[in-house]
Amino acid sequence: MKKSDVIKRIISVVGEDNVKINEPMSRHTSFKVGGPADIFVTPGSDLEIRDVLKIFRDNGFPVYVMGNGTNLIVRDKGIRGAVLKIYDRFNAISIHGDTLSADAGALLSCVSKQALEAGLKGIEFACGIPGTVGGAIAMNAGAYNGEIKDVVYSVDAIDNDFNIITISGPKLEFGYRISTISKYGYTALRARFKLGHGNYEDIKDRMETLTRRRKEKQPLNLPSAGSTFKRPEGHFAAKLIEDSNLKGVSVGGAEVSKMHSGFIVNNGNASASDILELINIVIDEVYKKFNVRLEPEVKIIGEE
Repeated sequence: MKKSDVIKRIISVVGEDNVKINEPMSRHTSFKVGGPADIFVTPGSDLEIRDVLKIFRDNGFPVYVMGNGTNLIVRDKGIRGAVLKIYDRFNAISIHGDTLSADAGALLSCVSKQALEAGLKGIEFACGIPGTVGGAIAMNAGAYNGEIKDVVYSVDAIDNDFNIITISGPKLEFGYRISTISKYGYTALRARFKLGHGNYEDIKDRMETLTRRRKEKQPLNLPSAGSTFKRPEGHFAAKLIEDSNLKGVSVGGAEVSKMHSGFIVNNGNASASDILELINIVIDEVYKKFNVRLEPEVKIIGEE
């Protein structure tokens, strides 16, 4: 099927307003970099997501599924293929007793706030994580001694045969920055969180404390993708980078943050190439000094 015919079929599923051609990905990543995606789609339901995935894959179009782009670098030449952004049209949150259900496009910050309002504890650690539920499930996101695996008990997803399935318990295969979703290339639709009843003020105090710590220690005023590198076994990436005298080192508009060396930031005019070159410099220098090879935590996609 020709590209134009594929686009017409996609529009018939999600509506014309939810399909963009040659959409700059710099508009959709927290780093504020990235060239255009050939086709950019914002689906709004389980069936729309499933049908769009099937149309693209049946017609040989590569597809990348994203949330709100907070853990993503898109290269400067952009993406040859399609991007599905599961975010503002697919973000419902509901609470029944001590169970919170959230669509994949819901922000973790919104999930934690809804839990607070319901007097539910256990997900305070996620109040400052900027990503969506779908991304958090895929990578088992975590912060301040908490991880998604600690509170998620089941996930609805689309498997590689386009079946909508529910995965729970050990079958979620949560590990450090990995899960069944990312391991097998499934698409997360929603998660159910099992939380505990708690005192509103205690939960609020915990969230405020974590928010204050983030503001004091992280460069939240500049575009970034959060922690740039995975935690190497037995080490802390930020300490290795700082001890390699890399804090403040820059390439173009990209810089190893002077505030927190685990962050690479965009000082305002960085390209994706600047950021990627700086990532490679950090990896090489840390390896030379400590014989530890850092791995990017941020996802890197797009045309070389």
